[in-house]
Amino acid sequence: MKIATTTEDFFHYLKNDLDKLQAIKNAGFSCVDFSMYQLSPDSEYLKEGWQDQVLKLKEKAKELKLEFVQAHSQGGAAFSKDPSVREHVVKCTLRSIEICDMLGIKNTVVHAGISKELDKKSWFEKNKEYYLNYLNFAEKYNVNILTENACACNLAGMYHANTGKEMLEFINYVNHPLFHVCWDTGHANADHGNQYDDIIALKDHLYAIHYNDNNGKEDEHRPPYFGTLNNDEVINALIDIGFKGPFTLECCSPIIKSDNWIKPRNVFAKDTRALEPTFEMQLDLIKYTRKVAEYLLSLYGIKGE
Repeated sequence: MKIATTTEDFFHYLKNDLDKLQAIKNAGFSCVDFSMYQLSPDSEYLKEGWQDQVLKLKEKAKELKLEFVQAHSQGGAAFSKDPSVREHVVKCTLRSIEICDMLGIKNTVVHAGISKELDKKSWFEKNKEYYLNYLNFAEKYNVNILTENACACNLAGMYHANTGKEMLEFINYVNHPLFHVCWDTGHANADHGNQYDDIIALKDHLYAIHYNDNNGKEDEHRPPYFGTLNNDEVINALIDIGFKGPFTLECCSPIIKSDNWIKPRNVFAKDTRALEPTFEMQLDLIKYTRKVAEYLLSLYGIKGE
């Protein structure tokens, strides 16, 4: 099974995606989940000549013998009351589909929208309309759009289809041949669901995974064994449905930056420079995460590539 990681691993440390590809190679990976989750309005991918930037990525990946195996499209408040925010999300998501086409990526994750005004029925209706805009555009490029499970700790009481059964119901409701699922193990772990049953329910609609761990309370994006995730539950389910996709890690936060700590920084030191992790530390931990993934898969007779 191919083992991949996301360029989001180095979002806080490197600005240029070419450098992120090099870091992923240096961490021992040959497969990449290309993240376009945080495109700013001044992103090079939104400017004239954006195709040249994508071609540079393609050439760099070829040079490093890296394979793009999946992507993550723009995050953000898809149902924001601010029209400029909604327009930015749509613009970035459409562009990400075009970028996937240029890089040969067949699957990209697009998060559903959420709103306090939406119950399950209206969430289904509004998100069907939302996704169909992208799906109709994606038909030109034959790129699959993958919806992803969320978790209650990120939703502030708002509805989102999170279980395998609910997601399958939503997939069937949208009813488009390019619409499938990415399963995030960390999100499901924070919700304390039965991930074996969830994944079994999704079966052939499971096109990608985001494999990460947490403390069972928050969406922390830790490596396997760094939290409470039941790895046995997940891996056996992947085996039983005959999952053919890559084992994609989304363990972007093996080490916490000080601005994410619960307590104020100045409680610990006046000179906060001493509190910040370095790029080298992050790189070493991502290397270690790959080794953990190889070991985990080997327990089930699966060779990680």
